[in-house]
Amino acid sequence: MDNWNGIISLLIACIELVIIINLFVFAKKNRFNRIVILMVIILMIYQTIEFIVCQSGFSSSFLTYLAFADISFLPALDLYLVYNFFVKENRNLKILFIVPIMFVVYYAFIIGRFEMTSCTVFFAVFNYPHGTLYGLCYYLPVVASVYYLISYLQKGDTKKGLYAGLFLTGHLIMIIPVLFAFLLSALKMRGMLNSVESIMCKFAFGYVLCLTFFALNNKEGNDE
Repeated sequence: MDNWNGIISLLIACIELVIIINLFVFAKKNRFNRIVILMVIILMIYQTIEFIVCQSGFSSSFLTYLAFADISFLPALDLYLVYNFFVKENRNLKILFIVPIMFVVYYAFIIGRFEMTSCTVFFAVFNYPHGTLYGLCYYLPVVASVYYLISYLQKGDTKKGLYAGLFLTGHLIMIIPVLFAFLLSALKMRGMLNSVESIMCKFAFGYVLCLTFFALNNKEGNDE
């Protein structure tokens, strides 16, 4: 194969598929673990779409939109899981999904403004409308999750301390490219901002490993 663009996305997607199969087989069937499986599926779909677009050799607005529609629900799912498991049960937090739904519906009317401008072996560069507003809504739940995890660890509760430490480690790995992108942006080098979602999803593989350990060992949560 002469074109290696997107090959890392394919590799990660294949590993995530194996993880999903193992979680379906070996993880206890409860709602927390189901959320974990859904999160890994979302990341796998994103990596798969990115590989397809990079390998196709053309910028597909529809596929790029699908990738963004898919990944838009990840932060809300993450915060929903963190809050309900580490803070307290609150199913009213489903309102968190209103924001990504609004973006998905609105973006459906302007799909033509989505494009993948370039691909590399490791990441892709996107152009999409209202990037600043989308980024704000995307990263706020991630920041909130980090806050709740740190707050839980500060309590010194050892019951779920290992899980909280794993979750926090996964989050910190995941947001490394985001912090780096905003640092470069502050220095008037804004190029990385256009690829930060793609790079973040690669780093999120570290979080996937943490989630996998959690799901394989977690026995809490009512069977549904």
